[in-house]
Formats: sequence, C-alpha cells, structure tokens
Amino acid sequence: MHTIDKRRAIHPDNPRLAVDHPNVNILDAEALAHRADVDGSEAEIDKERRAAKGIQAGKAEHHAHGHALAGILGPAFVAAVAYVDPGNVAANITSGARYGYLLVWVLVLANAMSVLIQYQSAKLGIVTGKSLPELLGERMSDAGRFMFFAQAEVIAIATDLAELIGGAIALNLLFGLPLFLGGCVIGAVSTVLLMFEGGKTHRLFEKMVIALLLVITFGFIAGLFIDPPNPADVAGGLIPHFTTTDSVLMASSMLGATVMPHAIYLHSTLVNDHYAGGEAKPSIKRLLDGSKVDVFWALLLAGTVNLSLLILAANSLYGMKGTDSIEGAQHAIVAVLGPVIGTIFSIGLLASSLSSTSVGTYAGSEIMHGLLRIKAPMWACRVVTLVPGLIVLWFAPNPTEALVVGQVILSIGIPFAIIPLMRYTHDKTLMGEWVDGAVKHAIFIVVAVLIIALNVLLIVLTALGKA
Repeated sequence: MHTIDKRRAIHPDNPRLAVDHPNVNILDAEALAHRADVDGSEAEIDKERRAAKGIQAGKAEHHAHGHALAGILGPAFVAAVAYVDPGNVAANITSGARYGYLLVWVLVLANAMSVLIQYQSAKLGIVTGKSLPELLGERMSDAGRFMFFAQAEVIAIATDLAELIGGAIALNLLFGLPLFLGGCVIGAVSTVLLMFEGGKTHRLFEKMVIALLLVITFGFIAGLFIDPPNPADVAGGLIPHFTTTDSVLMASSMLGATVMPHAIYLHSTLVNDHYAGGEAKPSIKRLLDGSKVDVFWALLLAGTVNLSLLILAANSLYGMKGTDSIEGAQHAIVAVLGPVIGTIFSIGLLASSLSSTSVGTYAGSEIMHGLLRIKAPMWACRVVTLVPGLIVLWFAPNPTEALVVGQVILSIGIPFAIIPLMRYTHDKTLMGEWVDGAVKHAIFIVVAVLIIALNVLLIVLTALGKA
C-alpha cells in the first residue's frame, strides 16, 4: 500500500492530510493528526474560558456600576457634621426666638454657599489626590508653613472649644454632671471614636459619624412634630428683608459663620481616605459625579437640621427670655413642649458634640500632617485641642460666653482656607482638564468675597462691643 493510502486508511477523517503533507510517513501522519485533535480541543477550551471570563467581567462591571455611587457616598456627610455643631445650634435658636421666621432666607442662602465650597474642596482632593493642607505645604516656605499651621491650629482649638462646651452642657442637662467632668467624658468618648479613623476601619468611622448625624437630626426636629409650624409663615421667611439694625447684624453673623475652615481642610482629605488600604478608586469623572450627589444630600440634611432649629424657636420660643444660651433654650423647650422633647433635644446636642469634636480633631491631624509633614498619633492631636477647652470649663464662670469668642476666632481663619481653595481649583497646571471655568470661578469669587466681608464685619462689631 502506498504511503498516502496508508495515511488515508489510518486517518479517513482527515482527507486533507495527503494534500497538505504529501511527503510525511505514517508515524508523522499520526503525530500531526493527534496534534490537530489537541489543538482543536484547546481552541474549544479557550473559547469556553473567554466566554466565562466575559460573563464574569460583565457581572463585575454590572456590580461595580450598580454599587459605585453607594461606595462613593460618605465623605460629605462626615464634613457636614461641622455645620450642626453646638455653636450653630445656639445661633439658630437665638435667631428664631428673637426674630421669628425673619431670617429663614439667610440659612437657605448660607446652605447654598456651603454646597459650592464643600464640593470645591472635594474636587480638589479627588483631582490632585492630595489635601488642601498638603498642597499648601508644598508651595510655602518653612516659615510660611509654620505660621499657617499656627493659625489653623488655633482655629481647630477654637472649634473644639464650642463643641466640648456643648457636650458638657448636654451631659449636665441629661445627668447633672458638672461641666468639667462632662468635658472629660466627651474627650474620652471622642478619643475612642477617633481610634476607628483611617485604614481598614475608616468606613466604620464614617458610618458611626453618620449615625450620630441621624441622631442629631431626630433630636433637633422632634419638637416640630409636637408643635408643627404654619407653612405660610415659614414661606414668608424666604423673602429677603430686615426689620431692625440688630437683625442685619444677626444675619451677618449667621452668613459669616456658615463656612467652617476645618471642614474645608478636611473634606479634601476625606475623599481620599475613603479609599484607604489600597482599595481601587473609580475614575475621576465618576468620583466627581458621585461627590456632587454626596455633597448635595449631606448639606441638605445639615441645612434641614439648622432650619428646623430656627423654625422650632420661631414657632415655640418666640419672644421668650433666656434663649440666648443653650441651657436657656433647653429649659424653654421643656417649658413649652414638655420634658420628653427637652430630653430628645439634649440627646441631639450630645450627639452633635461627640461627632463634631471628633471631626474637628481629625481635621487638626490632617492640618499638621499636610503643613508640618508630621503624622502625630490621633490621641496626641486630641489632647492638643482638648486641654484648652477643659481649662475654660474649669475656670470660666460662664463657659457659654466662650462660644462667642470662639466664633470670632473662626471668622479670622475663614479667609486662610477659602482663598487658597479658590486659587487652586482655578489653576490649570494643578487641575488639568478639571479646572474651574470662568463662570464658576466668578461665582466662587462672589461667594468668597461675601463670606469674608461678613466675617470682617462680625470681627469689627465684636471689637466695638456691638455684636
């Protein structure tokens, strides 16, 4: 039998074998046939593997897209705690009790400005991958970095002062604890809370702060369900107007105190710490889109809390004496709405203190890290901001008055945070394709000038004894 015929007899299912390989022998023919069979099997396996990978990739992509937004949310809610601290509680209740619904529009305007500024801080952190303090530290001399840190740390201490006093007052109202002892309790609990900040437990830290924010919300709006306001009266407060010179001053104080410097510094950090531990980040575009949603809802919640406090005071405490202090406001709430609502209010105040003092210390730590390039332990940063507040609680006959001084100090620090933020988000070499356009930059300038001017006015009037 000829060689070709033998090949055909052995491999009748390979008719092309004789044509493609006319000169091979029988053994070679068998080897080639076996190889062809193996290659065919591998090709089929490869197809199955590619198909399986495609299905898995599709599921993964669907899973990522389905949960990407939920995974992005969180940083703005932590930053929003700064807008519902005990200082804001006192200011909003005083405004409502003294002027009724007159200044509702001021809070709405203030909240709109805060949405813009907090988003800008988040945007800076997302695009550059660095915090505002880090960027400042890279662009300043050693002397400049130290001086900038000094003023920022004073701001952090002043912020913590108001938050610590508010918490001590809450514990005094709830359990009768002396203010100094209450301050120690707030310091200890907030330090434990800060132990969860950073690394793999950072998401847990965010969830705990958000939980406290929800407690604040319930604690401060509960009274509205007992004594609902007239919607027409509330709507009337949306029309910008004043009645007296004092109301103009109060509006200036409320607008000027809207933006917290430490919230600006911190938000640019939070958006990056949110993905600590080597976790993969979504694209910049996805992060920016998610951050818009995050900031909107977080500041909407904080704005609702502040507005509820003003409306509660305007509806239930209008014209009552003694509401200029937190204790006086709580006693007035008990007298008008009952002890249950008064207790819920005090719980909201306690949650406000714990969350805001923790966030304030977190901001102080990032300021130190970015400007001095020192990564101090969180407990050490907690001690630095805690001790001055405890000294005030021990020696001051009326700690509530320290809230006024703290508010003035905060006003001094606002330009140092808002002006660099405005410059950096309009710097094309820094922001690239995400740089602010001319229109947005112009709006930011108007907002910054308004806030800074009102803070300067507040400082001058305070110095003259008229605030």
